[in-house]
Amino acid sequence: MDAKEKNELLLAQLVLMFQAAAHQQMGKLKNPMTDKIERDLSQAQVSIDIIDMLHAKMKGNLSTQEERLLSGVLQELKLNFVDEVAKQKNESAPGPQPLPATETEAKGEQA
Repeated sequence: MDAKEKNELLLAQLVLMFQAAAHQQMGKLKNPMTDKIERDLSQAQVSIDIIDMLHAKMKGNLSTQEERLLSGVLQELKLNFVDEVAKQKNESAPGPQPLPATETEAKGEQA
């Protein structure tokens, strides 16, 4: 394996490492340390931002395969992140509240 192939492999491993971390932080994978699903969306955003920064800094210096990997991983992570943010908003939003009973209903509709 020459230096170029080695660097391509190392870049792929780095990107996939941050991808796995982001999935874990979004609650898509169990935390191997605690064996629990945990969600930390702010930390997931950092992991996604790191891949995005690498992609931006390496623009014009990536092979077609590397560009495809970075673009694909970023697209997938960003879509999942938006989905998880929406889920979190729905979980924290109060559910529908029952309507207050009218005086007639409260008395058992005695007519």
